[in-house]
Amino acid sequence: MTRVLVVDYGVGNLLSVCRAFEACGAAVELTGSPERIAAAERVVVPGVGAFGDCMNELQRRKLVQPILDYVATGNPVLGICVGMQMLMQVGEEFGEHTGLGIAAGRVRAIPGTASDGRPHKIPHIGWNALLKPSPDTVWDGTILDGIAPGTTCYFVHSFTCVPSDDKLRLADCDYNGQRISAALRVGNVFGTQFHPEKSGEVGLRILRNFLALTQAGSKLTLNPAIAAG
Repeated sequence: MTRVLVVDYGVGNLLSVCRAFEACGAAVELTGSPERIAAAERVVVPGVGAFGDCMNELQRRKLVQPILDYVATGNPVLGICVGMQMLMQVGEEFGEHTGLGIAAGRVRAIPGTASDGRPHKIPHIGWNALLKPSPDTVWDGTILDGIAPGTTCYFVHSFTCVPSDDKLRLADCDYNGQRISAALRVGNVFGTQFHPEKSGEVGLRILRNFLALTQAGSKLTLNPAIAAG
């Protein structure tokens, strides 16, 4: 049975995330122990709320360095919602806050108007289609393996990651002409702005793909048997 550790730092939709992984057949450990993080098979960092609050809790509980040390092992890491945003260098929500710095770039407010200038609702809430950021984007062998472009997932957020390098974008979505980072990849680290645990069978497929990732030398490979459930 594949093991996954969900980082408990007092923030995030922890129960739903744990239940979703359990539905995928994983053995789930929910903990804020640095020692347990270091020994994990794969790590998930959830997040709900404000960027600064989430980072403050990670720092207060002395979890920033253990997470960074774990990233350096090359084992799979997944950030969900604000957990993805914290992968960036800086978040601009309620002032500037330092992130984990795993991905170069910033987390900025979604523009309050559509591309035609008309006001639209913020936060961005609801189902939206996953799109490939460029024709060269490859989803095979990633958490989006087997997911067709145009497949919808559930979003609820007011800020979006703006990586310095567009190659870090694994998926985007379009919100009335505004570009939203839907998923990122930095080596062994993945992030989803959408909530896989709230995205039905598609979300469970994405979580199974994450469970299927294994380290092979300096690269991650995906075990098709685990991904298929």
